[in-house]
Amino acid sequence: MAANHTHSAPSAPPRVRRILVVTVVPLFVATVLAAALLWPRGGSPQTDGGADVPRYPGTVTRVVSEPCPPVPSVPEGTPRVGDGRCGTVDVRVDDGPTAGQQVRTPVPDGPGAPRVEVGDEVVLVELADPVDPTTSNWNIAEHQRGTPMVWLAVIFAAAIVAFGRWRGLAALAGLAASFAILLTFVLPGISAGRSPLLVAVVGAALIMFVVLYLTHGVTAQTSVAVLGTLGSLVLTGVLATIATAATHLTGFGSEDATTLSMFQGDVDLHGLLLAGIIIGSLGVLDDVTVTQAATVTELANANPGLTRLQLYRAATRVGRAHIASTVNTIVLAYAGASLPLLLLLTADARPIGQILTSEFLAQEIVRSAVATLGLIAAVPLTTGLAAVVTAAGRTDTSASTDAPTSRPQPDRSEALAALSSPRTADSDEPDRTRTAPPPEATDRWPKSNRSTDTAW
Repeated sequence: MAANHTHSAPSAPPRVRRILVVTVVPLFVATVLAAALLWPRGGSPQTDGGADVPRYPGTVTRVVSEPCPPVPSVPEGTPRVGDGRCGTVDVRVDDGPTAGQQVRTPVPDGPGAPRVEVGDEVVLVELADPVDPTTSNWNIAEHQRGTPMVWLAVIFAAAIVAFGRWRGLAALAGLAASFAILLTFVLPGISAGRSPLLVAVVGAALIMFVVLYLTHGVTAQTSVAVLGTLGSLVLTGVLATIATAATHLTGFGSEDATTLSMFQGDVDLHGLLLAGIIIGSLGVLDDVTVTQAATVTELANANPGLTRLQLYRAATRVGRAHIASTVNTIVLAYAGASLPLLLLLTADARPIGQILTSEFLAQEIVRSAVATLGLIAAVPLTTGLAAVVTAAGRTDTSASTDAPTSRPQPDRSEALAALSSPRTADSDEPDRTRTAPPPEATDRWPKSNRSTDTAW
């Protein structure tokens, strides 16, 4: 691997490393065993998600717009559906059994319908005519998004690697590992009927072990962050269980959850809500714990004279500033994901108290509050662990070093000779035997009328 531009922390003493190994390794083994026991076997249950409609890529070759026929009058206040776009669209099928064929579709209309122009790449669906099954009707479902999304992913990965270099490459590997664990363990495990809360805790712990050690290396500092993250995750799970039980949340707080219950009725939506809180908290927790562990290490390296309590207090002040900004991040992240819900609630004529305590909004409030409480607990927990490990490492290192730790005392004879020597520079009679300093030596010092500010 390439050299890192930041100085690396000194390795922990053997005794500290042994303590961390004895603590972390059993937790990792327990996580792996729990994942093996909860791992879904036999595949996820099949759900009736509707008929498999054929979908084919196509390219728009012609768009013909025409006035829409008059619609019968509707009562005042009835919401409009669509924007009244009418006409036909000619599309060339690019793949499938009818590749190269020109098909005609109606102009997409209705809520969320795509707006198409000549040259757009779209996705076609073929629907059998219910009156005559031998004929088919074509419709435009949506735009093709594969190519722009691939380019966005390439730019995303290139920017991370260009800035983080090998550390950025490790971060991408950790991101891939996180998605692999979610797609192969967490989601199939919940679909198979396992406890969503238990699957989420084990899956989050597995992601934490893989991502933190892969991204930040196998060091004592990373082990401290792992222990702080794991403790905060457990606390977040306990708080989430208590909060959702006290507020009587059922998990039916979104349209997605209601739709899921229709297709897969055996999923525990209340447990799924708890699992979402755990998984959502993990990304912010590891950020805080890694930062606090690194802060304690850097403070100890910058000032080896700091005691364990001083390290804890100084790093906690950094953690307070971090938490103050991260809390706002959590709330805004949840608010941004729920903007349609918030807009719908603002148009509600009910009192504000009823809106805040409704199932839809109460779920988001509980989610944000619990994640914030777990985040706050992560700061003192991780900082305390890091201060103990760092102070213990420093004590062991100083005890095993033979070099004196106190400042070396100057030689008394040299000091007395310097004090008793005559001051020839300030005497009235200049010393003829002294040689003038070389010109380059005098140029090193600024003249009395020269500015000492650094020239930019």
